[in-house]
Amino acid sequence: MRFCFYRACADGKQKAILDTMSQMPSVQLKPKEDTRIRGGHPWIYDNEIAAINGNPSSGSEVVVRDSRGKQLGYAFFNPASKIQARIFSRTSSRADTAFFIQAFQESLAWRARFFNLEKESFRAVFGEADSVPGLIVDLFNGETASGGRKGRWLSAQFLSLGVDQRKSNIIEALQKVFEPDGIMERSDAPVRKLEGLEDSTGILSGCVPDSIVIEENGLAFSVDLLDGQKTGWFLDQRANRAAAARYAKGRQVADIFCNQGGFGILCAAKGAASVVCVDSSNEALKAVQENADRNACADRVTTLLANAFDQLRTFEKEGRKFGMVILDPPAFAKSRSSIPQAYRGYKEINVRALRLLNKGGILVTCSCSHWFDDALFDKMLLEAAFDCGKRFRTIEERSQDLDHPIVSGYQESRYLKVRIVEVL
Repeated sequence: MRFCFYRACADGKQKAILDTMSQMPSVQLKPKEDTRIRGGHPWIYDNEIAAINGNPSSGSEVVVRDSRGKQLGYAFFNPASKIQARIFSRTSSRADTAFFIQAFQESLAWRARFFNLEKESFRAVFGEADSVPGLIVDLFNGETASGGRKGRWLSAQFLSLGVDQRKSNIIEALQKVFEPDGIMERSDAPVRKLEGLEDSTGILSGCVPDSIVIEENGLAFSVDLLDGQKTGWFLDQRANRAAAARYAKGRQVADIFCNQGGFGILCAAKGAASVVCVDSSNEALKAVQENADRNACADRVTTLLANAFDQLRTFEKEGRKFGMVILDPPAFAKSRSSIPQAYRGYKEINVRALRLLNKGGILVTCSCSHWFDDALFDKMLLEAAFDCGKRFRTIEERSQDLDHPIVSGYQESRYLKVRIVEVL
């Protein structure tokens, strides 16, 4: 096995004591603002802070204390962000290479319980849920698209100032724990601007091919590590794609917001009569066609370049009916203030999708926004069904796969909602 596990330094507690004694800079909370933090939440907002002591520099480690001065943990400090402190540990005061090695060992140990580390691709580090605030790392086991050379590559996003400033330590730790052939940086997410950071992309170490082919649910899919969306492939939907495909046999399927065809192509491979994949990206649809050819199901897969909202209306006007409709849109709710608009968007596409289904038809509907929680999503779906005169029976209620762990106290880690329902 290629993975190497390293023991973290044994003097962590002594370091914490020494740092406290040397009056490490601190962030002190206002009264009653510590409850959420004690429950496990890692974010401290600017309006929750009573005092900043010791003149900490941007990105530095600080002690987090409650209003009475009791220590709550250690955080990355960023005065330019609305989230001014992000807790990375309750006990370790320094986020150095040894800290990241230990964090990555622990994240890998969790994945080892559920995934084949040598063959499967998975999210290796899931930010705050793995005690590394703002760091996303996806690991891809596969082979180069040209030449078929097998390898392991990491695609990383540094989304907070704290991890961005420690990029060299993190790269060293990633190399030691995961032993990749190359590491690609895809730090081009809008959230970096909220941290006062510019976009940053490029190869951080080793060699990264333009395109690789990974295996998922028994099929082969191409992944563009250099220019694909986010880190190149949406690994969080792996198990949900398999769940949806179980109900696809013999059905005509519409895969809306299809991206590279993860849902639709698996449905075709599992016996769908036909699959139409709809997306507004030419590049995504090109990947769909290549993946359909790669998996010998191109005769049952067609693509449509269109805005999903417009195409759903067009299907309805044409009187089209499907046996299954899959809705996997991007996050409509990107902030608390955008929830009402997102609600309208989710409701519209679900109303239109339900109208395309007759009795016994299957709707697979998703939301990947943590702002749009389960209760709100289910309320929206009930209203959508009521508005188009439909009722449904719930088959499965699902969330993200286990390489995107959900941890108590940090509700943002529970972000993906998937409902598989049958029209009555």
